[in-house]
Amino acid sequence: MDKSMLGDLGSLPPEDQARMSKMIDQLQIRDSLRMYNALVERCFSDCVESFRRKTLDEQEETCVRRCAEKFLKHSLRVGLRFAELNQGAATPD
Repeated sequence: MDKSMLGDLGSLPPEDQARMSKMIDQLQIRDSLRMYNALVERCFSDCVESFRRKTLDEQEETCVRRCAEKFLKHSLRVGLRFAELNQGAATPD
């Protein structure tokens, strides 16, 4: 979440600005961790088939790499699309 999406926090008292800023930072960290955990769980479930050894074999490693790339590209595209929609909603029709 971008802090600029909440509008002008300058109209709030300084202590409320600091509290809102801290809450936004915590939400961003939480969302980042959720995305990372979802990525790890999804790619691990899809790519790792056995526990023959400590390290991934070449096929599993390739699968995990592709999975992570797809997930991150998808997340980026979704974020850009939401930004486009948000920008369009902000302009009066």
